[in-house]
Amino acid sequence: MKTNDDSSLTDHFDPIQAAGKLLVEAISRVVVWAVDAPTMKDRGLRMTVVLFCVRPDLINGATLEEIGETAGRTKQHVHKLAEEFRITTGLKS
Repeated sequence: MKTNDDSSLTDHFDPIQAAGKLLVEAISRVVVWAVDAPTMKDRGLRMTVVLFCVRPDLINGATLEEIGETAGRTKQHVHKLAEEFRITTGLKS
C-alpha cells in the first residue's frame, strides 16, 4: 500500500497566525503610504487622513476642510489624499 507523504495535508492551519500576517500586511500598507510623503509635515497630514478615514473619533470628527486648514492645505488637496488612501488600501468610501 502506498502512503501519502504530502505533509501539506497534515499541516495545521493556525487562524491566529494567519490573522497576524494579514494585520501586518494591512498596517504595512498604511505606514508605507503615510511615509511616502516628502516631508514630516506631509507625513503627519497623511496620518491624520488615515484617522479621518478609519477612526474619525480620534480626531474629534474633524472635517477634511478643518484638516486642510490646520495643515495649510486646501480641502481639495486633503480630499485627494483621502481618496488616494482609500484606493491604496482598498477601503470603501
